[in-house]
Formats: sequence, C-alpha cells, structure tokens
Amino acid sequence: MSQQGFYRPQGAWVGDVIPWQEDGIFHLFYLRETRRTPAEGMPWHRVVTEDLAGFQELGESIGSGGTSADDFNVYTGSIVLEADGTHHAFYTGQNPAKTGKDGRPLQLVMHATSNDGMRTWQRHPEDTFGVTDGYETGDWRDPFVFWDEEARLWRMLITARRAEGPARRRGVIAQCVSSDLVRWEPTEPFWDPQRYVAMECPEVFQWGEWWYLVYSEFSDAFTTRYRMSRSQHGPWIVPEHDTLDGRAFYAAKSAGRDGRRFFFGWIASREGARDDGAWQWAGTMAVLEADQRPDGTLAFHPTDGLRDTLDTEIADGAGIAAGTLLDAPSSRAEVLTSTDAPSAFRSVVRFGISGGTTECGVLLRASADGDEAYVLRLEPKRGRLVFDRWPRRSTGTEQWQISGDVPFAIELERPCHLEPGVHELEVIVDGDICVATVDNATVLSTRIYDRPTGRLGVFVGEGTVTIDAFSVFTRAEPGDEPGSHDHDLVAAAT
Repeated sequence: MSQQGFYRPQGAWVGDVIPWQEDGIFHLFYLRETRRTPAEGMPWHRVVTEDLAGFQELGESIGSGGTSADDFNVYTGSIVLEADGTHHAFYTGQNPAKTGKDGRPLQLVMHATSNDGMRTWQRHPEDTFGVTDGYETGDWRDPFVFWDEEARLWRMLITARRAEGPARRRGVIAQCVSSDLVRWEPTEPFWDPQRYVAMECPEVFQWGEWWYLVYSEFSDAFTTRYRMSRSQHGPWIVPEHDTLDGRAFYAAKSAGRDGRRFFFGWIASREGARDDGAWQWAGTMAVLEADQRPDGTLAFHPTDGLRDTLDTEIADGAGIAAGTLLDAPSSRAEVLTSTDAPSAFRSVVRFGISGGTTECGVLLRASADGDEAYVLRLEPKRGRLVFDRWPRRSTGTEQWQISGDVPFAIELERPCHLEPGVHELEVIVDGDICVATVDNATVLSTRIYDRPTGRLGVFVGEGTVTIDAFSVFTRAEPGDEPGSHDHDLVAAAT
C-alpha cells in the first residue's frame, strides 16, 4: 500500500522508523504493527529508497524472539557501522509477560550484529542489560548510539524515567558509554529537563557548527521537538518554534546525505478511519527535509522526491486565476474551483496578505457552495496555521444547542510568522493523508477521512488578500513517476 512519497506495508502499519544511510541509499528499519489480537511479537522490517519517492520492502529484518523471549517485541533502537564493516543494531526488548523488580513491564537494551551488509542479524543475548540504579524498569528504551570523536568512545542515549520525583516530570535521557560496543557503563544523564513524562526516540547529531538533540515528547503534547547547542554537552537552546510538525507526525528520527538532513516519522491513523476517531499508534511513513537557517534554527518541508510524484499541472490552475482579489474587510469571501480535485494532488497558493487581515487560506474537498470543507487557515493576528473542518462534530442536531459545534483540534495548529506580504501555502493530499506547508518552513500533517471528494477553494475572512498564484498538480501516468526506473535498488541493497 505504498503511496508515492509515503509508505505503508500491505496489511500493516509503520511504527517508529530507524533510519540508516549508506552509499546513497536510505535503509529504513521500522516497527511493523499489524494490530492483530492476540498481539503478535513485533519485528523490525526494512524498506529502502534512494529518491525518497519510491519505497521498496525487503521484509523482516530482526524478528520477534518468541513468546518466552525478552525481545518478544523488538522495539525502537539505532544502527551504527564499525570500522571493520560490522553493522550493530541496538534495540529495545520487551515482553509483556515479564516485569522488573519494581513490578513494571520490563524493558531491556539488546544487541545484534550483521556481517553481510544488514541482510541477516545475529543476536547477542549475553550483551543485554536493563536499568541502572535510580530508574524505572518499565522505561528503558530507544537506545541511540553514536561515536564521540572527542572522547574516543561510543555513547548511548536511552529513554528513561527517574524512580522518584513528580510522576509527570521524571523523564530523562539516560546515558551509557562504551569502548567496544559490547560492555556499557552508566554515566551522568545526557539531558534531564524535569519537564516530561518521557522523551522518546532521542537522537543527537552535529550539523556544521551546531549540535541538535531531537526527541518525541510523551507528555502534554504528543509531538517531535528539537533543541540546539554549540556543544554535544549543552546547554540546549530552545528555538522559538521547536516542533517538527503537529500531533499526527511522531517519533521522527533523521539521517543525513550530501550535507542534507531528512527526518523519518509516521503520520498516525485514526480509529475507525474517521475524522473523529482517536489517534492510533503507528500509521504511514512520511519524510520531511530540514533546512538549516543562518542562526542554526531549522525549517521543515516535504522532500523534493514527494513533490516530484505530483508534477503534472492541471491547466489554468483549476479555474482560480492569479491576480484574484478577495476583499472582505468585515465579512468573508471565497472562490472555488468548478470541479472536484483529484484524489492525489499538490496545490501551491501564494497569498498577498494585507495588514489587519484576520484569516485566509485553502478549502479542501469542499461542497459546491463551500459550506462544508476541510480548512487550512492562516491566522496572521495569532501567528499560526490551523487545520479545521466545517461542520465539525456537533453534540446535537442544531448548531445553537449550548454545546454548539466543538472547536477545532488544538493539536492541529502550528505557529508561524505571517507578517503582511506574500506567503505560500502548499498542500499535498494523497488519499486520506494531508500535508500542508507554509513558506517552505512550517509543516502540518494530518488525516482526512470523512470527505473523500470535493473542490478546492481560497478564502479570506475580515481582510484582504490577492491570490498571486494558484497551481494544482496531479500524478504522472504510471511508469513515469519518480523511482519507477530504479530497477537496481533492491539488488544493490540486498
């Protein structure tokens, strides 16, 4: 079920991704979630890609250890390459039938190696280790290993929780060190902000003169954040806009190639494949590229590979002409396309926003009169992009009931600078996936289930905008899409 530029395996979902780049190929190990009952042991599977548009499944990589094994579930970890050509996988082993000394479900750090280019892996159960003193046994996961050139040793970051302290602020990134990737010694925590329940899937990397710490917050906000520093030892600076995406894009980890940085996460599905369904763990793999600004902060946007999968322009901008003026200083104005949008498309709209404008944006899958639609709303006065829909889920049959129509989901908004002037809103829709980007820097990903078809539109509320550009692109004919000619990719990877 691979949508071009995204990836989901047939009959399953993508959980946390463990990216590894080698010789120009991204090897994307991922937790394969089937959601079957009774639960199956979770394995690592692997897909490979070169262009970040076509993803090719290579099947199981590290399988479940079995019902009685410590690694019945093979959870998140990392890959490193030793100088002798040996690949090392460090991962979380978990078995719900096993508990630690504190009665919590036991999590362990485990080790496997490959000497044949990551085709097969040999487990090393003798290298398994659990929490050190002072930490909960139920949170000891997501080992991230990297080489510290300055200290000439390997460092391992581990998602952990203090055994004592306020229950919702015990999250810590623990640290162990090793000289041989076999024996690990605990050392001082890598980061202890005393703010979160846990900081999942941590990683650290250097890019130019800056170091970056990336983690997924498991607390009041379910999102991936980053911090920055001039040193791997901190102090860690909080950038003004510190999230990669919104609520639906989670557990992102990165890999570099040719001086560029790509983040691999998953867009969560919703229960029942409906807009009001609860968010579910795992979903569809998605990739964002980061750009490094002169001050070291990061801007995020879809990859060129994803954009190239939707590069066939629909003539005349689907009926909304450049130069269209929407002037509604105390009301609302909108323009809709004359026909429905394709099920997969990329739309690029440039708004010339006048000072004092309250809101403007794009309507997705709108009814012919625009009264029902998904809404991507730019709010200059509040400095944010919001994903909304109308009508929202109402608690009754009438809008004037006291409960009214529930507000938009606060999890689906992103802060961004929207000073008067020209701003670009790019929208990529592929089936039930929607990825919106403001000024090639701020991304908001989500799901859209309940309205499978409808028109595109632009609108303004209490303000004035000029539509400087309106373009719609759809998918090329089969066989012409990016990745369709990479016949040798799987052979090279295997």
